[in-house]
Amino acid sequence: MVTLNKIYTRTGDDGTTALADGSRRAKYDLRIESYGAVDEANAAIGMARLHTKGSPLDDILARLQNDLFDLGADLAMPNVEPDKDSSFQPLRILPEQVTRIEQEIDMLNADLTPLTSFVLPGGAPAAAFLHLARTIIRRAERNLIRLSDENNTDEINEVTKKYINRASDLLFVAGRVANNNGEADVLWQPGATRSS
Repeated sequence: MVTLNKIYTRTGDDGTTALADGSRRAKYDLRIESYGAVDEANAAIGMARLHTKGSPLDDILARLQNDLFDLGADLAMPNVEPDKDSSFQPLRILPEQVTRIEQEIDMLNADLTPLTSFVLPGGAPAAAFLHLARTIIRRAERNLIRLSDENNTDEINEVTKKYINRASDLLFVAGRVANNNGEADVLWQPGATRSS
């Protein structure tokens, strides 16, 4: 269990923050940017959930929010082998979480109106917030992939790549569900707003 008694520590006044292993990084470090964007997406999902209370979609979003905290914890701990003599085991995203989210995507997608164009963010308030969360999680994914590709000494749990990619897919489908299973989607009309 996490205990947070003191909110300010003054340790970040120098522009750095601590990872879960105690090491310090600049607040603009790609690892920090990655889990910071995950946190932002989680906040946007919280806004969407103000409009989904009591629905089956809300239960899925609640699980996603908890998973995103797991993802943040995973990214906050560099991917190193834990000490065999230590009782501490870092929290990692597991393949089973990816499988569950894929099953939720398939379940939600089954009843959606077929798409005839790209979907513009909007419609119901929940849908708009879910599309916002999707774009934020995509930014987190770009940062995570860049972190993985550019810094060979700063490895990440490879399952996080799959999970974050599926999370954006889930948010897209959830946004359509929130728009009356896609019937109230706002569709892109290519070139429709160009002047004649």
